[in-house]
This record gives sequence, C-alpha cells and structure tokens, in this order.
Amino acid sequence: MIFTFRIVSDEVDNFKREIKIDADATFLDLKNAICDAVGYDKNEMCSFFLCDDRWEKEKEITLEDMGSDSSQEVYLMDDSVLADFIDDEGQRLMFTFDYLTDRSLFIEMKELKTGQNLLDPVCTLSLGKAPAQHVDFEEFEAKTDAKAAAAAAAAAEDLGEDFYGSDEYNSDEFDLEGFDELSMDDNL
Repeated sequence: MIFTFRIVSDEVDNFKREIKIDADATFLDLKNAICDAVGYDKNEMCSFFLCDDRWEKEKEITLEDMGSDSSQEVYLMDDSVLADFIDDEGQRLMFTFDYLTDRSLFIEMKELKTGQNLLDPVCTLSLGKAPAQHVDFEEFEAKTDAKAAAAAAAAAEDLGEDFYGSDEYNSDEFDLEGFDELSMDDNL
C-alpha cells in the first residue's frame, strides 16, 4: 500500500510538497523524506503529531524519548510504522521541526493506493521554497507580536465604538441603598 502525503506551511503561501511512501515505512523514513524534500538537517529534534480534523494535536511520535511523563506512552519514529497510525485518506498530521518557536509543517494523507508497494519514498511535487528550518528567535517573536497586534486591532474595529457602552455616567444606574442592604445581609 502506498500513501501520498501533501505538505504545506502556514508561513509560506506558495509552498507545497507531495511525498509518496510505502505504508510499511516508519515515521523516521517519512521524516527523512520530508527533510530531503525541503532541505532540512535530519539531525534536528522534531516530532510528528497526529491531529483531528481541526488540527488539534492528539498523539506525538517523536525522534527521541526526552524523558516524558511515565504515564504517557512514548512513540518513537524508528519504531512506529505509518500503517499502524494512519489508515484513512484525510488523516492530518503536524511535523514540528522547530521546537523553540513551535513551527510546523501541516500534512494531510491525500491518497491511499492498495496493491502497490514502494521501495523508497519519493517527492512527486515540489512547489515554492520551504520555510527556513531555523529563524532568529527575537525576529520571530517580533513578527508574532506584530501579527497578534494586527489581529487585536482588527477585532476591536469589528466590535465598533459602541461595544463598551456609553461614556456618560448616570448616577441613577447605581443604587447605593440596595448595595448597602446587600452588604449588611452578607455580614450576618
């Protein structure tokens, strides 16, 4: 059985890769194929995350056991066969390649071909330049802060100036007498 994975990035609009790989290959084989397709160093720490249909992380498959909580099962890439974790077209995964800034590639299993095998993974589509494997942390943080500020400004603009109510104070809206009675009852 052959899986075809489509890989995209939220950092680079015109970036896309497709990789065909045998279902009996390991996640380590997939990681190496991705690194070859995008030009990343294969020795960097990274993980795959199986995701739900909203891209929420569910299960991690990591390169090395980093001594995680013993109550959690640890799945290692070189021991984890793709077909044991992926069985449906549309399965979503994240490939986190930069832990410091939590940057990831987004992967979706687009096609499953039965009755065929593939000796080595192959990149069948390569569009655009991949995001850099490493970024300057301060530069990344500044970009992230700028995006957050722009999103907050857009959200505030959508709410309109009347969202928080009137700027005028009306003393009739505050019933001091009822407040005093309530406060006295609370002390009893």
